[in-house]
Amino acid sequence: MAQLISGLRAERVRANLERLREEIVAARSRSPAAAVDARRPVEILAATKYVPAEGLPVLAEAGIELVGENRAQDLQGKIAAHGELFEWDFIGALQSRRVRLIVPHVRLIHSVASESALRELGRHAEHARPGLRILIEVNLAGEPGKAGVPPERVDELIELSTFPVAGLMTMPPASADPEASRPWFAALRELARERGLEHLSMGTSQDYLVAVEEGATIVRIGTSLYD
Repeated sequence: MAQLISGLRAERVRANLERLREEIVAARSRSPAAAVDARRPVEILAATKYVPAEGLPVLAEAGIELVGENRAQDLQGKIAAHGELFEWDFIGALQSRRVRLIVPHVRLIHSVASESALRELGRHAEHARPGLRILIEVNLAGEPGKAGVPPERVDELIELSTFPVAGLMTMPPASADPEASRPWFAALRELARERGLEHLSMGTSQDYLVAVEEGATIVRIGTSLYD
């Protein structure tokens, strides 16, 4: 089990953030797929699953503005302690029984992948933060046991959603080679383009530059910010 991150320093995180921004601008400039709306910057979401609540002010000092949490109860605790410091998204597996803990606090849920989650979202719509939108998580490779709907079910979930669907999210098959993610990112881009969806949440510390080249609008970064 991964350990919580300790010893975060604002100057180190700030330097990493600036490097990421520069790399993302460069990746966008060399790829036609990424230039659909070059006026809107790619959002760098700091994944805070392993950042304890006491480390969050360091991220804010470093210039982080958007964070994503994986667990509903951790989200609640961290927002109670430091909610005013950031914009908050939910990026973890969306369990139906936890929906009520999430919807009052976040602007985007990245991981909607079942009819049951959509039904539960609808049940708690009146308690949701104004303007809450969702992303449909897509399992493009059809990996058994992995979260996400197959591409052919995306339209069905869009139709069922009480909340506006802002875009799509995916986690490609694990690989040491970032280039292995490219076909999956390109496929997600086409799914979103065909449906006129705004956001593509794809790419992590391992493959974020390939994701940006293929049109990502949000990259979910952990290690590359904190190391």
